[in-house]
Amino acid sequence: MKKWLPWIVTGFFAVWILSALRPKPEKEFHIREFGTLPVLLNGRIQPLDSVGRNALLVMRGKQTVALENGKKLPASEWLLEVLMKPELADERKVFRIDHPELLGLLRLPETEKHFSYHQLQAQLEEIGKQAERISEAERTKKSDPQLRTTFEKQLMKLYHALTLYQRLKVSLRPAESEDFARELEAFQQSIAPGVAAVRAREAGKEFDQKAFDRLLELLGQYEAMTRFAYPLMVPPQEAEHTRENWINVGASLLESARTGQIHPAVARYAAMASAYRHGQPSEFNKAVDDYQQWLAEKKFDLELNKGRREFFYNGYQPFYKSIVLYLTAFLLACAFWLKLSPWLNRSAFYLAVLALVVHTSGVIFRMVLEGRPPVTNLYSSAIFVGWGAVILGLVLERIYRDGIGNVTAACIGFLSLVVAHNLSLDGDTMEMLRAVLDTNFWLATHVVVITLGYASTFVGGFLAVVYILRGVFTRSLGSATRQALVRMVYGIVCFATLFSFVGTILGGIWADQSWGRFWGWDPKENGALLIVLWNAIILHVHWGGLLRERGLMAMTVFGNIVTSFSWFGVNMLGVGLHSYGFMDQAFLWLMVFVASQAVIMGLGMLPERYWASLRSEERGMAGRPSLAPAGIGK
Repeated sequence: MKKWLPWIVTGFFAVWILSALRPKPEKEFHIREFGTLPVLLNGRIQPLDSVGRNALLVMRGKQTVALENGKKLPASEWLLEVLMKPELADERKVFRIDHPELLGLLRLPETEKHFSYHQLQAQLEEIGKQAERISEAERTKKSDPQLRTTFEKQLMKLYHALTLYQRLKVSLRPAESEDFARELEAFQQSIAPGVAAVRAREAGKEFDQKAFDRLLELLGQYEAMTRFAYPLMVPPQEAEHTRENWINVGASLLESARTGQIHPAVARYAAMASAYRHGQPSEFNKAVDDYQQWLAEKKFDLELNKGRREFFYNGYQPFYKSIVLYLTAFLLACAFWLKLSPWLNRSAFYLAVLALVVHTSGVIFRMVLEGRPPVTNLYSSAIFVGWGAVILGLVLERIYRDGIGNVTAACIGFLSLVVAHNLSLDGDTMEMLRAVLDTNFWLATHVVVITLGYASTFVGGFLAVVYILRGVFTRSLGSATRQALVRMVYGIVCFATLFSFVGTILGGIWADQSWGRFWGWDPKENGALLIVLWNAIILHVHWGGLLRERGLMAMTVFGNIVTSFSWFGVNMLGVGLHSYGFMDQAFLWLMVFVASQAVIMGLGMLPERYWASLRSEERGMAGRPSLAPAGIGK
């Protein structure tokens, strides 16, 4: 029976993943189809579902809205309410506030963490004044926004979240609109007499004052929408036009005042809004279908397919599922180390492989959606570093079958995806690249190769951490395990040195193509060079016999510090051509990681008498080599 347990465990999780892919039955309103509709935002085509998800991430750090009955409101449905029924959306608790001083300023109960727009509405003026005060002080003193206090950071975050919400509310219809479709009909009828009144007034002739005032009133509303609307929801009339030809609803309505015709996309969105507000699901669904058919007739097949694929990807959530699988595999592998049963290690391996398959599918999905290699920003680099580390860990497990590879793969995979999740809280993770960096060939070669160098360096460092922690605190680090770990670390460091060196050279070529110089001592370039040099030093001292096992492991752990600084630390400097991924909020966690690695290095340098595994061995073993680093007594 035990031999089937790994397959049963893996099959259970496989069924869980597959069941999540099956679409849930639609409600009366076809919200799923609405969520797939394409818009232009942040320089890329994306579905409305992504707009809602990314907005919620900024506002509350989650992609759904928690309801009072314990259920969760999907992002597409929440966005539907914001666009078409804002009075209902205003009651949803989507704004997260947990800073005590900020809660006190806004006179909000400290027992709650989430608040609705309606609850914050009375304090909007105060929030705006405080935000302007902070911005004005920074302009006057020319200070860096990264030097804000925690209170100031939280207040500005809330201010930007509220601004985003207000912009979404006027992205489809004017603020006070009740029946947008009927209002559009009235607008179209008022264009001709209104324009005639304007021209007569300009000519100094008698004019229809009522028609004149009505047209100006409507145009004023639409002009406000033009300035504040968030996504560009109106495509050009012909698909061959570029993404620069997409406009927002307000701009389209102003254009209608000139042409006398309402854009078909605006008309269909208006039909959706009116049907949704009046509880008419059949009319809403018909308007969605009509708009999709119009897009297809106008040859917007690429945009439609991209919206559907990204909607599926959003619901699939491959990286969240991979986190669950990696964590489970890690726990099973650790249990195997406790000598509970060999089937635990096999289960851990199969689960890690399943997690890698899901992880890989997520990477491929992002490549297809972006049309680019898998590494374009810090978020995608965290995903790709974890992916590469998992592959290396599973290869080691396949060779040695001692559980170390399983633990390495599962732990690094889990931690890297947790890092990626925290990086995603700023919103859209598929933003367009800077034009100067938009060179797919060098992006695919330099960034991918050097990221694999990052991954392998972390794998070597983690193996060294396993060596030290097992050696100091347990009696499970026998001679055979020690030698196996030394061989693993040596092989991984060789791999890391090669890939980091080649990746750095390719980066110089890319820099020459993009910026006109091969090397400029940019902080990111210096960080990449440090990784190459440190890995080369590790190999040098190993080949020269300058350090023995424990010293070698301590140096490899320090490689984690060097690599984390090159990966994240240089972005926090806010200078240089590579400062586009600035992550101030990650500074604390980076320092925690560095401190943890320093502590582990210190443990690795302890005398042998403090190592539980070494004390457990027979002291009379002849010929046992010393494990002490050079300069440290045996």
